[in-house]
Amino acid sequence: MHPVWWMWGAWGIGMMLVMLAFWALVIAGLVLGIRWLVRQGWEPRADPALEILRQRYARGEINREEFEAKKRDLAS
Repeated sequence: MHPVWWMWGAWGIGMMLVMLAFWALVIAGLVLGIRWLVRQGWEPRADPALEILRQRYARGEINREEFEAKKRDLAS
């Protein structure tokens, strides 16, 4: 047996697992960081109820006061 073979016993396996965990955390951090940066450029999706309300106002089905009141109700 080689004289330094004992170093690769439990310590070698432990060090290898720590190194794998470290690189897994680095890669996961990079992926999450990139996803966060990509989502920063996206605008939030429009509220479908508010969009219907805007369409009804544009078609003249409701007046401005009704539109503003319903818009406040949807926002709360």
